[in-house]
Amino acid sequence: MNATATSTTRDLLGLQGMDAGTLRAILGPALEAERDRAALGRPLEEGMVVNLFFEDSTRTRTSFTIAAQALGAHVFQFVDQRSSMSKGETLIDTARTIEAMGVGALVVRHGSAGAVQQLAEHVGVPVINAGDGAHEHPTQGLLDILTLAEAHDRLDGFDLSGLRVAIVGDLLHSRVARSAIAGMTTLGAEVVCVGPEAMCPGGVSALGCDVERDLDAVIGEVDAAMALRVQFERGSALGGAEAAHTARYGLTSERASRMKPGAIVMHPGPMNRGLEIESGVADGPRSVVLRQVALGVPVRMSALAWCLGADSGGR
Repeated sequence: MNATATSTTRDLLGLQGMDAGTLRAILGPALEAERDRAALGRPLEEGMVVNLFFEDSTRTRTSFTIAAQALGAHVFQFVDQRSSMSKGETLIDTARTIEAMGVGALVVRHGSAGAVQQLAEHVGVPVINAGDGAHEHPTQGLLDILTLAEAHDRLDGFDLSGLRVAIVGDLLHSRVARSAIAGMTTLGAEVVCVGPEAMCPGGVSALGCDVERDLDAVIGEVDAAMALRVQFERGSALGGAEAAHTARYGLTSERASRMKPGAIVMHPGPMNRGLEIESGVADGPRSVVLRQVALGVPVRMSALAWCLGADSGGR
């Protein structure tokens, strides 16, 4: 189970294995916070949250900062290049040192899958996974679910039954996809992953999704298509075949024109415009890309409150 509990505090390490009731326990207050930023109160008043990021980030780091501040917390940004880790200190020793200073929660992004879980086992404060390697990115999965539910009028109970979602591109390296697949399917959606064998191997189906190779065969049937960034920094290589990749797997204007009425286009960002998604689609009428960004703040507010036992179930 990826949501662990000690007393009334909990870690949020992933959505795989999380039940529908727990997903709703985070999504419900997130929806309240979206409608009224003050709805969750200030349960972290004068508390301290540290963003412990070992990878670059714009959306996740910034929205966690805004979320924690909205709940009343002081937020501190850890910069590993300026820390004792540059002198050889371990990740666990660094985290335990920061914990000893009286912080209330750690938000951690790390390049190695499993690193956040390992850290959580050695500290006594709640840990939120802000992305670990190619493993999971749970708050991104939650905001993607909320975006999907909002677009298709499924906010009452977050029942996604009957919706079909295509996740397209570099599945092999995508922690976003793993969290989205877990959360969406638990709430009833059907997910189909589309991409070349090198980026979307057949084994991806073990996550609970279908696997297809032909995007054109499914684009007209789905209620949402989410493009994934080609992650060159994690080893994805197109070998000069970028144009061929776009031709087969890109969310182009022509493909968007064949989507069902009301079907949406998503992207977790950052985008390789012109590669996995055309600018005309990213900025077009079907796009909810910026809505995903906006919903990241209330989702992360709710996640922090839930981890610290400040949600209704923790009182």
